[in-house]
Amino acid sequence: MLIIGELINTSRKAVNVAVCSGDASFIQHLAQEQIEAGADYIDVNCGTNVGREPEVMSWIVNVIQEKVKAPLCIDSPNPRALEAGLALCKFGQPMINSISDETDRYEQILPLALKYKAKLVALCMDSTGVPETALDRMRVVDSLYKKLTVAGVPEEDLYFDPLVKPISSVDKAGIEVLETIKLIKEKYPKVHFACGLSNISYGLPNRQILNRVFVAQTMALGMDGYILNPTDKGIMGEIYAGKALIGQDSYCMDYIRAHRRGLFQDSL
Repeated sequence: MLIIGELINTSRKAVNVAVCSGDASFIQHLAQEQIEAGADYIDVNCGTNVGREPEVMSWIVNVIQEKVKAPLCIDSPNPRALEAGLALCKFGQPMINSISDETDRYEQILPLALKYKAKLVALCMDSTGVPETALDRMRVVDSLYKKLTVAGVPEEDLYFDPLVKPISSVDKAGIEVLETIKLIKEKYPKVHFACGLSNISYGLPNRQILNRVFVAQTMALGMDGYILNPTDKGIMGEIYAGKALIGQDSYCMDYIRAHRRGLFQDSL
C-alpha cells in the first residue's frame, strides 16, 4: 500500500504563505509530520506559482530533503518544473504526478520518466477529456500501458489513476471507478494504482464518512495507492484495518502498531 502525502501544495493558503516568505521550517515540519503519520512519498506541488514554478520547485525539494530522507512525488503538468524537482531528488525512486494519453503531455513527460527512472502516475484520460465509463477508461489504459511499456517503463512503476469524480455531480462516478479498478487489476495484475480519494465526496456533508467507505470499497478491488492527508487518523485507520482484512498485513502487525499509537481512538 503506497501512501502519498498531499499537504505540500501551494494551493493551500498556509503553504503558499510559507513558500512566499521563505519559511523553510514550516515546509520541513509538514514533510516530517506526514512521514511520521505513515506517508511513503511526499507530494510536492507548487503549480500556483505561475512563471516561477521551476525555481519554487527546486527550493521546496531542497528544503524538504534537508530534513526528511524520503522519496518525493514531483507533481506538475509543467515539464520544466518536473525536471527541476526530479534532478534534485536524493532519496529512493522519485515519482512523477502525472502523465496522460494527451499527445503533448505524453511526449513531454515520457522522456523525464525514462531519464530519471521515475515511477509514473498515469491518468486515465486522453485528448478527448476524462472518460465517463469504465470501458472508456480502459481504452485509455490499454493505450498508455502499451506505449509506456514498449518505451521501457517497467509495468511495476505504473500507477494508474482512475480519476475519481464527485458523486454529488455524477451519481455513477463511484461505481465507474470501482469497475475501472477491477478491469485494470484483471488485465494488468502487475501495475499499481494511485488516486485522489477525497474527490468522491466533494460538495457533500460528512465527507469523511464517504471517504472512509470508499477506501474500503476500492481496497477490496485492488487499489493499492492513495494521494491523501496522512495526518487524518480516521482515513489512515481505515487503511490499516483494510490491509489486515485483505491479507496484506502479516500477523496484523501494522494494525496492532496503529492501535498502540492510538490511531483508532477517535473512531471508537
